[in-house]
Amino acid sequence: MGCRILVVEDEVFVATEIEYVVEELGHHAVGIAADKTTALRLAPFADVAFVDLNLLDGPTGPEIGRMLAEQHGLTVLFMTANPGLLGNGVPGTIGVLPKPVGEDQLKQAVEYTVARRQAQSARPPRGLKIFN
Repeated sequence: MGCRILVVEDEVFVATEIEYVVEELGHHAVGIAADKTTALRLAPFADVAFVDLNLLDGPTGPEIGRMLAEQHGLTVLFMTANPGLLGNGVPGTIGVLPKPVGEDQLKQAVEYTVARRQAQSARPPRGLKIFN
């Protein structure tokens, strides 16, 4: 059974590529959020979120990721060109995958995050920094 996945990303081409891969793997993309307000509005409909750091409303990604994990119970993976901005991580989130991300790496990231959500073991994609 597929997972419900929220894409928090303001670059439309990146967001639609993630949505495409999510659907191709048999999961359901619940929507694209380009800012905090939209992300929190869509949160109740998702199980997993892929979150960029810099969005239309500024560098709100870390706060969004924390809120999605802590207040809405989502499994959160960050995807960003600036992974160093997350330091040692954000409470409640899995980790960060540096962008740019190739299609195979993106597929692995989706499957890894869904497996973590379902408490199954999976191999993390190359380059993923897992938070403690």
